[in-house]
Amino acid sequence: MKKPLSKLERVPLREAWKHEANDFTPWLAEENNLNTLADALGLPDLELVATEHWVGEFKLDILCTSGDDQVIIENQLEKTNHAHLGQLLTYAAGTGAKKVIWVAESFRPEHVAALEFLNQNTTEELSFFAVEVELWRIGDSPLAPKFEVVAKPNDWAKLGREQTKAAANATPAKQRQLKLWTELVARLATFAPQINPQKPRPQHWLNNSIGRAGFGLNPTASHRDDRLGMEVYITHAESKKCTKRSWRSAPALSKPWALSWTGKSCPRHTPAALPLGGKTARLKTKPNGAPTSTGLCSASSR
Repeated sequence: MKKPLSKLERVPLREAWKHEANDFTPWLAEENNLNTLADALGLPDLELVATEHWVGEFKLDILCTSGDDQVIIENQLEKTNHAHLGQLLTYAAGTGAKKVIWVAESFRPEHVAALEFLNQNTTEELSFFAVEVELWRIGDSPLAPKFEVVAKPNDWAKLGREQTKAAANATPAKQRQLKLWTELVARLATFAPQINPQKPRPQHWLNNSIGRAGFGLNPTASHRDDRLGMEVYITHAESKKCTKRSWRSAPALSKPWALSWTGKSCPRHTPAALPLGGKTARLKTKPNGAPTSTGLCSASSR
């Protein structure tokens, strides 16, 4: 006996949300919906900061964070227009956002091209996304939303350009740091996928998001001291309390790795440095002169 099949029907957005600011924005700002949007974009998380956030004399629809980055979301219940593109750029400048998300019912080809142009001609820190929101139902079923990404950064191409430029202008020490972080990012993707690292740069640290707002786990590589290290950065509103708890846990955390703790703190920025192997740790190097990332990856995953 054949099972009856129904037809998938697309529904106009205004059937679910009559008003953009009063209905659609609050719905999009709900935790579950922000998580669904983050998954569609390949972001580790989207944590709400505010809706209808004032930027000068204008109101941004949604302000979020993703790890240490500011994220802005501008949403529409209809096809995109030039006015919202201008607002998007104004809000990005006014908030210092690193990730810019435009959500609409449909996108004009010119606006997709504009975001792709921005992704291709800005630094790897800045990312622009275009997302179409769709509503579907089957028969009399409840309406089901779906996010369809129509524009996003080509991280591979953008990172390649940035790394080529950085390597060409960097000192030998900076080039070794870039090699170390590039290898570490690749290892983390395999052995510790719960950690979301920043793009590798020729510098002595690598910022990592661990999926919890206000906390970061950042490896360091000091060629001057010939030392690898790991830093726990606490930027939480209650950083002092969190730091005290970290100190109480220090002996248990340090024992497997023979780590020593040092602490520096300020009101909302508390790094606790854990040099790998204490004072005797050395930067192990490969035959080509690049430090190995194996120890850092193992410590990060723990």
